[in-house]
Amino acid sequence: MTSHRTQRGFATVILAAGKGTRMKDPETAKVMQDVCSKPMLHYVVGLAEALHADPIVAIVGHKREVVTEYLGVHCPRVQSVVQEPQRGTGHAVLQAQESLKDFSGDVLVLSGDVPLLKKETLLELVGLHHSSSAVASILTAQLDAPAAYGRIVRNADGSVRKIVERRDATPEEAAIGEINSGIYVFEKERLFDALRHINPHNAQQEYYLTDVFEYFWRQHLKVSALMSHDPREILGVNTAEELERVREVMSARLRALRR
Repeated sequence: MTSHRTQRGFATVILAAGKGTRMKDPETAKVMQDVCSKPMLHYVVGLAEALHADPIVAIVGHKREVVTEYLGVHCPRVQSVVQEPQRGTGHAVLQAQESLKDFSGDVLVLSGDVPLLKKETLLELVGLHHSSSAVASILTAQLDAPAAYGRIVRNADGSVRKIVERRDATPEEAAIGEINSGIYVFEKERLFDALRHINPHNAQQEYYLTDVFEYFWRQHLKVSALMSHDPREILGVNTAEELERVREVMSARLRALRR
């Protein structure tokens, strides 16, 4: 039977406010770094548009004038919302609440520095979110060397029991290769309710989006996860080396499309 939620529309919130300190290029907003002659953000917005997300909200901060000008010229459907000060990913998503006040449906959260995601993967994630009747769904990936990524711990039925940061993981949890990509789908009402209940209990005094999952689990609400078929899709950019890796993958993908 088709879930009643499959007919719900979805909005997209794109996190694009970060400084990218480790890029060592303070004059360029991280999401505006070049990937095959286009800013990284171009690919993320293009994906949201290809998915027919409505509305699309970009959370901007560092070098926001440049980012907002680009979006205004090339992506006029996108609403730019300023996050100032920048107090973490949970705080960033909360800035979209006013833009989504008249929207009813699900919210896809994308990162402006993850440009390799494919439409098919996100459609599969949204489909799982609906069919499993979850309040939130996480895109994951299986990595041979998961390094500092948060580990996904599942229940016997495949739903997610917890996300464990590497520094907090037991040896058994650290050995898990399935990691959190930072790409999510949420029920809108549940998302903003949870965001009002998280606290900045960390050294950076930031509100982390991942803390909403702890709130969901305390409420005994279901969280689902979909593992990407290609872990390269979830590659993010935090360093010059990671940017070069993303450029290589995108270049190969574009060459394949031209054949």
